[in-house]
Amino acid sequence: MDTKSGILDEALERLHASGPEFQGFLANHGPMAVEALVRHGQAGAVHRWLDHYEEKLEDVPSLQGAVTDANWREALGDPRRVADWTAYFTRLVAERPWRDVLAEWWPRLLPGIAGAATHPVIRVGHVVRTLLEDGEEAPRVAELAHALGYWAARHTALPVSVHPTGTASPADALAALPRVADQQVLPLDGLAQLPGTPGWQATAESLNVPADDPDAVRDQLTALVGAAVHHYLGHGHGHGVLMVHTATAPNAVLRTLPALPRELWAASLGAVWTASAAITSVYSAAEVQPPLEEGGRLIAGEVFERAARHGDEHVIKMTDTALDVAKWSAESDADAEGGADGGTDGGANGGTEGGANGGTDGEIRGPGRALAAAVRAQQLIPAVS
Repeated sequence: MDTKSGILDEALERLHASGPEFQGFLANHGPMAVEALVRHGQAGAVHRWLDHYEEKLEDVPSLQGAVTDANWREALGDPRRVADWTAYFTRLVAERPWRDVLAEWWPRLLPGIAGAATHPVIRVGHVVRTLLEDGEEAPRVAELAHALGYWAARHTALPVSVHPTGTASPADALAALPRVADQQVLPLDGLAQLPGTPGWQATAESLNVPADDPDAVRDQLTALVGAAVHHYLGHGHGHGVLMVHTATAPNAVLRTLPALPRELWAASLGAVWTASAAITSVYSAAEVQPPLEEGGRLIAGEVFERAARHGDEHVIKMTDTALDVAKWSAESDADAEGGADGGTDGGANGGTEGGANGGTDGEIRGPGRALAAAVRAQQLIPAVS
């Protein structure tokens, strides 16, 4: 990650002059996308990308009234109060260590993780990764306040209460989820169909959440991210954009776990699984659609360069998560082979490479399957012109 040029912090400061949404409800993806661009060697493209992206952003909404320790429950889930919430969290992270603020507010915000199609928690995950791995510069701490404020303002509980206590793996649970009757709807209208969808709650509760073993929780969450990326490869055409969040939301929580008390990990897995399962049922295509053929081998760094040229913020985020999954798969292959190469080329971004993208998702194995899912997002989502 480029931590010396200051480009990420400059970009965050630019973005903090804009609101977290535009056109009424569309999320400002700028902080998430620029973090991924910088992390994957594309810092030189950040300000040029922002010049284009900022054209559609809107000003920070006006303040409505102060959020305080005494009245915050009244303001929770009120999008009109987003500037109030940002001001509140800005005060908190100025007064206390950001980890303490996150640990206190995470369990309060977790029940509303589905708000704004999970964009707030994804924004939190990107900035926490930077704070943990790359330093606690002031614009990054400020970004955490913006991300938490957005989550608090868009806090939205699902219309179903899910308590996963089963034995299913993430891949099996995802594959078994039934679809809502009408998938041609906005997210809130789709989520409202979940209580009346036969078998949905039972399937959502079939996931194994090893509540007494935080390390096993982390492993299961990692498996969920991988399963969601692989599911996107064959089923993402149901809605190329919204299906991205079935993978990026659990990865955001995974990135945040190291900053959270371990006793919060199991609840975090249960909450983000429920949100990911809900979006899957609303937007996942029922039938597998083979991806377009891609000749040759897919290499992680090259796949991300293509995402940066493509320019769409969802493609950038999906590729960022897919590269994580490809790296984990390559490491797993190497472990299984007793330290053999395991399909990596030793280059940037983990150097992961995989086989050509051919046939259905079930025919691609190892790191190539995750990289193919990233390419699939590039195929499904229109490029920025």
